[in-house]
This record gives sequence, structure tokens and C-alpha cells, in this order.
Amino acid sequence: MLNKEKVRVGIAPIAWTEDDMPEMGAGNSFLQTISEIALTGYTGTEIGCQYPHNPDVLNEEFGRRGLSAITAWISTYINEKPMWWNERAFIDHMNFLKSIGATLINVSDQSYSIQHCWDTPLANKYVLNDDEWDVLAKGLDHLGKIAVENGMQIVYHHHMTTTVQKTGEIDRLMEMTDPKYVNLIYDTGHLTFSGEDPVEILNKHFNRIKHVHLKNVREDAMKKAYAEGKSFLRSIPEGVFTVPGDPEGMVDFPSVFKILEEKGYEGWLVVEAEQDPDIANPLDYAKTAREYVNKFTGL
Repeated sequence: MLNKEKVRVGIAPIAWTEDDMPEMGAGNSFLQTISEIALTGYTGTEIGCQYPHNPDVLNEEFGRRGLSAITAWISTYINEKPMWWNERAFIDHMNFLKSIGATLINVSDQSYSIQHCWDTPLANKYVLNDDEWDVLAKGLDHLGKIAVENGMQIVYHHHMTTTVQKTGEIDRLMEMTDPKYVNLIYDTGHLTFSGEDPVEILNKHFNRIKHVHLKNVREDAMKKAYAEGKSFLRSIPEGVFTVPGDPEGMVDFPSVFKILEEKGYEGWLVVEAEQDPDIANPLDYAKTAREYVNKFTGL
């Protein structure tokens, strides 16, 4: 079992309202979402698109429900936009997170990304050249140093359809960045959807993993997305993602939990699965995932 003093279980609100397609779940309000999160036994939440960005409101409403703010996504464009632009946006985001008690900054570089391209097939993702890798690594180290100087920490989100998606790309980013400044989000769903082995990545990069996303994948929907040349966005309403504990999922979570326990993971475990809430009721799926995580971790 994982250490209850050092590991906490949270959830991302993306199952209630889909960040990349906010019309999906637009009727689920901020207060409904965080109330259902608390009701189902989670102690933390990431920040979603339906959440207000007023720290006073967030701190008050989270406090009422015994929730902690975990982190929030920021898109950088280190190879597309000047560093002053990235730095300014990063510092604003960092200060917002700091004001609500978070210490982790969820960073994903969206330079040349096809994540938000409705009709661009998954296979068309961009591959960085050597010079672009150098720019990305140096830029992330620069932003990571700013974070550390402010008591915060970058956790980089490898992600489908971005330039850091595959195993070799994750390896290269970890090799080229300073562990004092840049560490990793470990996302079981994005690794699986990308055709990678989540267990291999967890073993290889455990010392750099400071945050965990527990996301499941439906194999049939994944195979269909590749076979039909679907985009990332088009795969979501067709149910490519689901939560731990869903019998339709294919991720080997028992092995993942075993490694996290054996290696002494400390930090958040965050359930995350963007789905159409009109099809996959967020409250029901949150309950399923919470019970499953408790069964295998004791948390």
C-alpha cells in the first residue's frame, strides 16, 4: 500500500467540462463540479476551464469542501514565440497557482502541436530537429529556474500530438533538462494512446516523476482512431479515454501501483479522463475510479 502521509488522491475536472472542447459539459458549473469531487472522496482538484480565476473565490470554495488546489495546465510556445512572451505568461500563471496554495506547474509545450486541430490525423505530429530540441530544453530550464526561485516546480506533461509524446522524446527531454528545474508528469493514458509502455517509462524515469495522472484507454476506440486517421479531438467524444476501474480500459494499473509503492512515490495521484459527460456521467465515473484506487493503494 502507498504511504497515506505522503500520497494524496485528487481528480481533474476535465470529466465534467472538457478543457479542449468546453462546449462538452458546458452545463456543469464550477460549484457542482467541486461538490461532486468532494462528495466522492477526493482531497484535491486540478484547475479546469469552468473554474473562476479569482483566488479568493477558489480558496473559499475549496476550503468549504476540504479540497486542495493541485495544479493547472499552461501551454508554452518556446519554439514559436519569444522567451519574453513565454516568461511573462509563465510568471502570471505561477503567481496564480501560488495564490491558491499549489506548488506544481503543469507545463506542456504546444509549439507546432496539432492537439487542437480538428481534422489533423494523430500520425501527423511534428518532430523537432536538433536545434529546436536545444531551444526547448534551454527554455524549460529557464522557466524551471524561475519556478524554483519562487518555491514552485515545473512538471512537464508529455502529451498526444505534441513534440514530447513518444518514449524517445520523453527520454531526450529528461536527458537535456536539469532535474533541479524540470521534472515530469507521468500520464498512463497518453503513454498508452501513443503506443508506449507506461510500466517501462515509470521504471526508467521514476526519479523525475513528481506528479501522476491516472488515465485509462479503451483499446477499441484507440485502434479506430488510428485506423480512420482521426485527430486527437475527434477521438475524445468517441470514448478513447476512461478512468481506472472501468472494465473497458486496457492500462495495467495494478503493475503501475506496485511500482509506485515499491519505489516510494510521494505526491499526488490524479484521476483524469476527458469524456463526454452526457455519455459518461462524471459523478459515476469519479466514484468508480475512487473505489478502484483505494482498492489497490489503500488511499
